[in-house]
Amino acid sequence: MFARSVVAALVAVPFIAQAAFAASCTRQYTVREGDYCDKISAANNVSTYQLAIVNAHIIDSSCNNLVPGQVLCLGTEGEDCKSTHVVQQDETCDSITSIYNINATMLYANNPQLDSQCDNLYVGEVVCVANSVAVPSPIAGSPIPAATIPATATPAKPASTSAQPASTSVKPTSVSSSAAPTSTADADDDDDDLPFCDEL
Repeated sequence: MFARSVVAALVAVPFIAQAAFAASCTRQYTVREGDYCDKISAANNVSTYQLAIVNAHIIDSSCNNLVPGQVLCLGTEGEDCKSTHVVQQDETCDSITSIYNINATMLYANNPQLDSQCDNLYVGEVVCVANSVAVPSPIAGSPIPAATIPATATPAKPASTSAQPASTSVKPTSVSSSAAPTSTADADDDDDDLPFCDEL
């Protein structure tokens, strides 16, 4: 009898979890032929990260397993960023924060997939630009979704491909001084004749 109860409980857990998830979902989208994550995100004002995190049980890390007719959650109650921006070529995190008048801390809090140098921002990625934290937290113990640039995407700020390397040498310049050199022969000399930093 106990074994039957345990089996019944184990079978019911996924359905209860799915029902609880569905109850907290505030917006939904039905996948159509030709859809991909960034396209869905841009059309529905949901960040790439948010779409991935609220559908972590459905969407794989490269978002190549979408099936027409599949229902995705776009946002959950209390954690639904609807203020978004589609990244364009040559944009940076700094330019995005400037456009929306938000600070970098808020941009990174709402887009935890972005690395500290903002090197993984890519053209077509949809980022949350809300002025308060509006996205779900990453799932503990799991990799952060959408943290790498997809193989088919273009980095927003390509690496510098300058033909000439930057010069690291410094040309000496002639400096004339009317001050007489000081003697350093005595080991007991103190530094009283040297100015303090605030006197320079």
